[in-house]
Amino acid sequence: MILDQIKANEVSFQEVIAHIEANFEFTPTAFKNGDTYNAVGQNSGSCKVFSFAKLLGLSQQDTLHCFGDFYNKDVLGNPDGTDHQNIRNFIKYGWDGIQFEGEALKAN
Repeated sequence: MILDQIKANEVSFQEVIAHIEANFEFTPTAFKNGDTYNAVGQNSGSCKVFSFAKLLGLSQQDTLHCFGDFYNKDVLGNPDGTDHQNIRNFIKYGWDGIQFEGEALKAN
């Protein structure tokens, strides 16, 4: 079950995206993440993950696990880096920083 993998931090970003795409209808949606604005169609992977995590009521930490190695290796391995700004902002601002301009996901 994908939720068990997420909570155990044993899931890849690709597995999460595949699960979302198999179980939800995605509508590209603009969203704000802390001080970063993502226009419609920009950073759709992050939009999918944050929407999925919000729908399921995942914690901040479990949401970060959904990003797999982008979080575990790229961000944690280089805490002063400038890549993966949506992940870095989510670490800083948490759920309070996420604001969607519409509903990005609907269950199939």
